[in-house]
Amino acid sequence: MVARRLTKIYTRTGDKGTTALANGSRVDKHHPRIETMGDVDELNCLIGVLNEELDSDDPIREYLTLSQHCLFDIGGEIAVADAGYKVIGAEDITQLETQLDTLNENLPPLQEFILPGGNRAAALCHQARSVCRRAERRLVELVQLENTPEDGEQAAVEMVNNYAAAYVNRLSDLLFVSARVLARRNEGSEILWQPKQKRTASED
Repeated sequence: MVARRLTKIYTRTGDKGTTALANGSRVDKHHPRIETMGDVDELNCLIGVLNEELDSDDPIREYLTLSQHCLFDIGGEIAVADAGYKVIGAEDITQLETQLDTLNENLPPLQEFILPGGNRAAALCHQARSVCRRAERRLVELVQLENTPEDGEQAAVEMVNNYAAAYVNRLSDLLFVSARVLARRNEGSEILWQPKQKRTASED
């Protein structure tokens, strides 16, 4: 539960390049936690844009909306910066994997690399996938930075939820498969990458 709501948007407290975490501590705006929160937020925004391309009863929209809630939870975990506050768990990852398997079972095996495109929804889904990978890299970096002591041994306290990084990893896979499904809708097709030699030969 959120302890308080914003009543004033600007506070001027961040004018000197710092910002407050949810635990009250202040860090630089380029702190790894803030960078990670920003990438997770950007991903959430892109999924929101993608969802507006889909019908309200589209099953893809349904599970992507659920993922938005989970991404907000991940952002909250990072902002709270408390080892005792964890929302994302193994069950959330299992849910993504179930959705992945359901979508993927009706797709043909991949034999070529795929270019982003096919239609607007598929292209937006690929864009979200790309940002998702960046968010994952940030999360992995944060896990390594805060969960691993200088001696390299396992930390006694997990300051960053490892399940959060795993969740974002599965979400990028889900976005990739969703993009494949979206590109094939309405008798559409995926855009396959062609090696330079093949492209050159087709122009002759």
